[in-house]
Amino acid sequence: MPQLPAPDYPADVRARLDADAKEVIARYPDSRSALLPLLHLVQSEEGHVTRTGMRFCAEVLGLTTAEVTAVATFYTMYRRKPSGDYQVGVCTNTLCAVMGGDAIFDELKQHLGVGNDETTEDGKITLEHIECNAACDFAPVVMVNWEFFDNQTPDSAKRLVDDLRAGVPVEPTRGASICTYKETARILAGFPDERPGAVEASGGAGPASLIGLRLAKGELPQPRVVHPRDESPSGAGTEEGE
Repeated sequence: MPQLPAPDYPADVRARLDADAKEVIARYPDSRSALLPLLHLVQSEEGHVTRTGMRFCAEVLGLTTAEVTAVATFYTMYRRKPSGDYQVGVCTNTLCAVMGGDAIFDELKQHLGVGNDETTEDGKITLEHIECNAACDFAPVVMVNWEFFDNQTPDSAKRLVDDLRAGVPVEPTRGASICTYKETARILAGFPDERPGAVEASGGAGPASLIGLRLAKGELPQPRVVHPRDESPSGAGTEEGE
């Protein structure tokens, strides 16, 4: 059975998106290079990339819907179904997993009553396990709408999601204050981040990640080298007769 054409946005929404898309496209010498931020833009409208959103991107960029769909389905950062206001991702890659990430993920599934890539009944939380987010020094890590919550435990992660569902403000370990998934998508589309302190905040490397650099610069005392038992600092043996 042939698929029905995707519906269009209401006139006022279409006019607003047209203006935003024009601003995004103007950043690039080749208009099709704007596809990734435009997918974030349409995701900010409904919380996921809909057929209507993909049709919009195709029309303003002069692409086929097949070309847009190929990109939207390739990247996991574009959601293809309705999701929660807060995307809670638990890193279950190797280091986070052995440091407790698997336990956090299992307890959150039970605590929230959802499985991987599922959303709570109140529409607040979408839970998923995620791959490495380059924060191994702070394992295990939980991310909420791509902001870092470092050194988590099952109990702290459960408090985190409970606060999110209750509307209690939460602050990430690094980065700006938490906003909704739709608001995050608009920021990723390249529009100004209007969160208080967003300009000063940084989700970059924390102190644990910078220890090696500080050691190299001589800003910290050199680490004490502990030699194997019965071995001199030079590595020469100390057994009798040597």
